[in-house]
Amino acid sequence: MVGHNVEAPFRETFRDQMSIVEMPLSEAPLCISCCPVKGDLLVGCTNKLVLFSLKYQIIDEEFSVLDFERSLIVHIDCISPVEISFCVGYVAVMSDLEVLILKLESDPKNGERVNHHSHKTHTPVKHTEEGTGSKTSQLETDDFVICQKPMELLGEKSEQSGLLVTLESTGWADESTKYSHVQHLLYRRFTPDISFYSPSDEIKLHSLHLLPIYHTGSLTSDGKNLSQEKELLSLFCFFSLPHVGYLYMVVKSVELMSIYQYPEKSQQAVLTPQFLHVITSNNLQCFTVRCSAAAAREEDPYMDTTLKACPPVSLDVCALRIQLFIGLKAICHFKNHIILLTKAEPEAVPERKESPKRLLSRKDTSAKNRIPPAVEAGWNLYIVNTVSPMQLYKEMVDYSNTYKTIKTQSCIHLLSEAHLLVRAALMDAGQLEPGEKAELLEAFKESCGHLGDCYSRLDTQHSHLALPYYKMSGLTMAEVLARVDWAVDSEPQKYEKGLIFYINHSLYENLDEELSEELAAKVVQMFHVTEPKQLPHVLCSPSMKNINPLTALSYLNKLDTYGFASILVTLTKAAVALKMGNIDMYRNEMKSYSEMKLACGFILEPRLLIQQRKGQMVPTQLAAHLRESQPGLLVAAVLGLQKNNKIGIEEADSFFKVLCGQDEDTIPQLLVDFWEAQLVACLPDVVLQELCFKLTSQYIWRLSKRQPPDTTPLQTSEDLINACSHFGLIYPWVDVLISSDSLVDKNYKEDLSKLQSLICGPSFDIASIIPFLEPLSEDTVAGLSVHILCRTRLREYEQCLDMLLERCPQAVIPYANHELKEENRTLWWKKLLPELCQRIKCGGEKYQLYLTSLKEVLSIVAVELELRDFLNVLPEDGTAAFFLPYLLYCSRKKSLT
Repeated sequence: MVGHNVEAPFRETFRDQMSIVEMPLSEAPLCISCCPVKGDLLVGCTNKLVLFSLKYQIIDEEFSVLDFERSLIVHIDCISPVEISFCVGYVAVMSDLEVLILKLESDPKNGERVNHHSHKTHTPVKHTEEGTGSKTSQLETDDFVICQKPMELLGEKSEQSGLLVTLESTGWADESTKYSHVQHLLYRRFTPDISFYSPSDEIKLHSLHLLPIYHTGSLTSDGKNLSQEKELLSLFCFFSLPHVGYLYMVVKSVELMSIYQYPEKSQQAVLTPQFLHVITSNNLQCFTVRCSAAAAREEDPYMDTTLKACPPVSLDVCALRIQLFIGLKAICHFKNHIILLTKAEPEAVPERKESPKRLLSRKDTSAKNRIPPAVEAGWNLYIVNTVSPMQLYKEMVDYSNTYKTIKTQSCIHLLSEAHLLVRAALMDAGQLEPGEKAELLEAFKESCGHLGDCYSRLDTQHSHLALPYYKMSGLTMAEVLARVDWAVDSEPQKYEKGLIFYINHSLYENLDEELSEELAAKVVQMFHVTEPKQLPHVLCSPSMKNINPLTALSYLNKLDTYGFASILVTLTKAAVALKMGNIDMYRNEMKSYSEMKLACGFILEPRLLIQQRKGQMVPTQLAAHLRESQPGLLVAAVLGLQKNNKIGIEEADSFFKVLCGQDEDTIPQLLVDFWEAQLVACLPDVVLQELCFKLTSQYIWRLSKRQPPDTTPLQTSEDLINACSHFGLIYPWVDVLISSDSLVDKNYKEDLSKLQSLICGPSFDIASIIPFLEPLSEDTVAGLSVHILCRTRLREYEQCLDMLLERCPQAVIPYANHELKEENRTLWWKKLLPELCQRIKCGGEKYQLYLTSLKEVLSIVAVELELRDFLNVLPEDGTAAFFLPYLLYCSRKKSLT
């Protein structure tokens, strides 16, 4: 017998076929509940609940036994539980007229095995003076009956119920499962109708259930759970009065989901993820539930969007079946089986009516057990197999067909019930037989298609739901259009907004599906009737590729007739004219507006230039024609798309590469034109340094390879300097340096000027480009000018002077005049003067250039320095005759001052 100290020899004597776990209780138990996830037991006694935790007791390495340990006592003053329910820390307690739902929480420091949190942890509730469970509130007299008001308290407000709940830890349970806090979720109190002195059974609550629903992601294809502990997704609580039942959602938010009205007095009910089964004296009734709809929203973040949909939780519940049984007494369920206990010949013994005051007491009002007769006949046990979800689904779909021709909500309601039935079966995958899941998935898609048909054809306020239901159905756009009942041409055709919304949205999504010429013509005709302004957008969809150009043009011309002429219509007609090969019509349309307005027109419909097919960006025929005829308009249009967030930076770059037929490593001139236009436009989302780096890298590559652009650049360096602050004025000494070499290639000179201008600008980070200057050799004048410009921006003036003195002495003085100012002015006499004197001594072919430069330097130094300082900077071996004019100038300057 487990439950006591187990000795080592226990295994040797373990020869019985049954093991017994003994759990002693200090008080008589009133009810019991087992956690469906962990297997823990909760026993209800008067004013308390005792929790026994399931554990494995290891005897030795090869042998272990199941055991229960009393780990917690939940004290609830002034309530005697009639029924309790327990599930992963959630506790529901029910007396005759009260329901209380609690959540037991562990210490946050020790972790938590409950997989879903709903609220913050609260401290135990203090007992209020006006406690509804106070013993003094019940007057034990035969003359007065005190009826308390009905009450429903949700969430934190349920702490105001007045019931004092405290926890008492009694075991040595694992710290991770040790409950130390209690959180109140729901308190509801009912008041009986005593006007007719109904018997006690007419007003008592019954059938308390906590129904968990788990994440479907933790289930494999065969329905087996991957982990030992299931992950709780949502939790629902059901309890019932004789004539009405209540279903609450508990996790995350506590709210009343459904109310069930019974046609006659109920005796007991059982709740499953798919159905609610209720028994009366002679009937077994089956109702729909909304648990799967609520759980679906908890599990899928894309629910209730354009991608997915689910019937609402607030959908009215309906009775599915009523079956006749004589003398029903009790009901329970296991998987898809309903177990019924009946008594065919109940004794007609009138029951004694109880006084109303006994009906209000929380004390146990059950009568003393009567001694049954020795032989009592008429008891029967039935096991009823519930109808399979697939069969019931088919019946409901067939029944809904009777409402198809009558445009009412009944068809949608029935199909929503069928959809929820299949969804609930899929979420409860542990109950599925092998192969049944695939059949249910197919039925799920089919039900989505039926609902899509309803919302697309019926004029309802929720007609937009046709889009997500059609998406979930897996139907292609052509298959959806094939389900539409097209009217004869001679008859006026009406298209509901649900269908229009679906087609319009699908065409905007750039699906890879291409409609046939016939279906494309029907789509154009549909929008011509309902939303003619959308026709240009419809015709630009890749799905409409097969539309007859003459058909498209005829409908576009009708827009002009109806007064819908616009830039977008003009551009669409131009694209259709190109497709027809009619260049004259194309030119006439493009001449209707200026290039600026045409660029704005492309912003209204980017697919005139760029389309997505099979995940790849494909330039249109119109874009290819603009590349040859109006490249400036094309660049301006793409720039407008980027400015209005219709295309990303990388997408735009890729577009121009694909359009120009270049590989990934080659940069076409049209893309360089686009980069330059981005700098001029100063787009806020463009990373300035990255864009400058792209341009300088391309300029350097072309200069180093002597590679001319593949097309004529749209803007010259002068245009960029005048239009953009990021391109600076080229320093004057650079012109002197460049003039020393003859550059025959005009494009080469333009690239060099743009590079120099960008380096001279205020925005570019010079240090980032230095490592990439290596291909641009200093042996060429162009390379030398770029290297010196970069070193100058980095304030490396002495190195720049050395390079100029060696390579281009005529540029030294212009360079010094422009750069050697303020704190760098000392370089005139500390660096430049000694260097020139030294080089003059050496003579050579550049002697005259050095001498001219020296005279310029001396004239500057003589003005800047005093006579004494000027003498100190002169070279010691110099001839006095050469420096005499400058000495005289210095002495005169001092006498004048």
